[in-house]
Amino acid sequence: MTSTVQPTLDGNVPPEPVDYETWLAAVWPVFIAAAATGKTFTCYSVADANKLPNPPNPQAHWGRLITLLRDEGYIRTAGWACSDRPTTHHSGVRTWKGTAAARREASA
Repeated sequence: MTSTVQPTLDGNVPPEPVDYETWLAAVWPVFIAAAATGKTFTCYSVADANKLPNPPNPQAHWGRLITLLRDEGYIRTAGWACSDRPTTHHSGVRTWKGTAAARREASA
C-alpha cells in the first residue's frame, strides 16, 4: 500500500524525504555553524532560518540530531524558551548553546 502526499496550501507537493544519513549530512554543518556562533538557539530557529528540509521522520529525527550534537560535545543545554514554531502554541522548548568544540570544528 502506498500513501499519497498531500500538497501544501500553496499547491506545491513537498519532495520525498531522503534517507536519514543523507539528511543528517546536509543539516549537520548548518547546526555546527549555528553552535559556533556562541548564541543561544532552538532546533526550530536554526532549521527555519536556514530553510532546512524535514527529515524522513520529523517527530523523531530532529530530536535525534540534537542528541547527537550534544553527545558529540558540540552543544550544551542553555535553558528553556517558548517555541516560535507556529504549530506548537508557544509550548516550552529546550534552548542550546555551542561549545568550544563547535567553534574548533567550524574553523577547521
